[in-house]
Amino acid sequence: MRNKIAILVSSIVFALSSTQAVKSESITLGWAAWDPANALVELSKDFTAQTGIEVNFEFVPWPNFADRMLNELNNKGKTFDLLIGDSQWIGGGATYGHYVKLNDFFDKEGISMNDFSDATVYAYSTWPKGSENYYALPAMGDALAWAYRKDWFDRPELNSEFKAKHGYDLGVPENWDQLYDMCTFFQGREIDGQVRYGAAINTERGSEGITMGVTAAMYAWGMQYENPSKPYDMEGYFNAPNVVEALEFYKKMYEDCAPPGHSDAYMVANLDAYKSGQVAFQMNWYAFWPGVSKEDADGRVTGFFANPSQKVSAATLGGQGISVVNYSDKKDLALQYIKWFAQPDVQQKWWDLGGYSCHKDVLGSPDFVNSAVYAQGFLDSMGIVKDFWQEPTFVELMLPMQEHVHDYVVNGKGSAKEALDKIIEEWVEVFEADGKL
Repeated sequence: MRNKIAILVSSIVFALSSTQAVKSESITLGWAAWDPANALVELSKDFTAQTGIEVNFEFVPWPNFADRMLNELNNKGKTFDLLIGDSQWIGGGATYGHYVKLNDFFDKEGISMNDFSDATVYAYSTWPKGSENYYALPAMGDALAWAYRKDWFDRPELNSEFKAKHGYDLGVPENWDQLYDMCTFFQGREIDGQVRYGAAINTERGSEGITMGVTAAMYAWGMQYENPSKPYDMEGYFNAPNVVEALEFYKKMYEDCAPPGHSDAYMVANLDAYKSGQVAFQMNWYAFWPGVSKEDADGRVTGFFANPSQKVSAATLGGQGISVVNYSDKKDLALQYIKWFAQPDVQQKWWDLGGYSCHKDVLGSPDFVNSAVYAQGFLDSMGIVKDFWQEPTFVELMLPMQEHVHDYVVNGKGSAKEALDKIIEEWVEVFEADGKL
C-alpha cells in the first residue's frame, strides 16, 4: 500500500511538473490589432501543433501601438519575445539594442534573405540601410493603395456623363489628376437616394496618418527627403517646387473631395466611410483589402489599384518585419518561431489566410496574380515603395511632419512651402542633436 501511495504521489508530482513544463513552453508576440493579426493567430496554430510551443498574443489598436511597444522596448521590458514592429523602427531597434541581430541564426538555419522581396528586406530587415545586417525577417508586406466603387463606375449613365465632361472613361486613374477628376465628379452627387463624396484620405494628426497619406502624393511627384550625394542635406529637396505642388494638391483633394468631418481620419475611418457608401474612393493599406474583398463575394462592387503615378511611379511603404526582442528570456523559442515562419509553405498559407507574404516563392508563383483581385496591385506597389525616415530618431522626425502638414492641409495655416520649410528646420535640429549634422 505504501508503495502504491508513493507511486501515486510520484505520478502526481510528475504530472504537475510536466504540466508546468508545457506551460513554460510559450512565447508572446506583440503586434497591432487589425485583420492580419487574426490571420496570424490562425496560422500560428500550426506552429504550436508542430512544436508544442504556445503562442500568446498582445494586439494593440493602431493609435496606441507605437507608444505601447516603444515604451516597452525603451524600458527593456520582457513582455514580448517577438515583436512585429513598423518599418521605421528598425533603425532604433538595431541602434539601441532592442532587437536581436539575426545574421548568425540565419546562416545556421539556412535562411536566405535572397528568398524574400528585395524591397522588403531593405525596408524591414536591414540597418544600416542596404547593409547585410539583419534585425528582422520580412513578415507583412504592405503599401498604401486605393479601393473604388467599381459598381458606380460601371453605370452607363454615370460613365457617359463623366466622359462628356472629361473626355475619357471612368476607371482606374492613370495619375493623380485623373483621380481628382473622378473624386470631384462624385463629390456631393446623389446615387440611389444618398449623397456621396469623392475620397476618404488620410488626415489623422495624432500618430502617422496624414504623413502616410501626403507622402503618397509627394512620392508620386518625385519627392526626395535629402540630397542623394549628401545625407541629411534637405534644403532644395524636401521643399523643392515639385514637393510644394504635391502638398498643395493633397490639400485640394481634402478640400474638394473628402466627406464632411473627415479632418482627423486614418485607417478605420477611411474604411468606415467606404463601407457605409459615403465615398467613391478610399486610400488605405493592402492589409485591409482581404476584408473588403470578402464582403464583395461576386467582385462587382469594389476594385483595387496601386497608388497612381504623377511625375514618377511610387507608393508609400507600410508593413513590418518580425524581430526577436533582445530582453526576452525565451529567445531560443522565439527563434524557433522565426525559423518556422520563414518556410515557403508557411508563407504560402500566410498569404492564403489574408496575410501578405514577402517570400519570392509565393510572390513569383504563376498562380499568384489570380489568387486575389488585389494581388497584381500588391506586386506593382511593392516594386515602387518608398518609406519615411528609418532613423533611430524617427519619432522626433514624425512629430513635426504631422503637425505642420496637418496645420496646412486641414487647418489652412500658411502655405505649403512654409509648412515644408518648418519641417526641415525642426528636422535639422533633430539631426544636429543626434550628431548627424
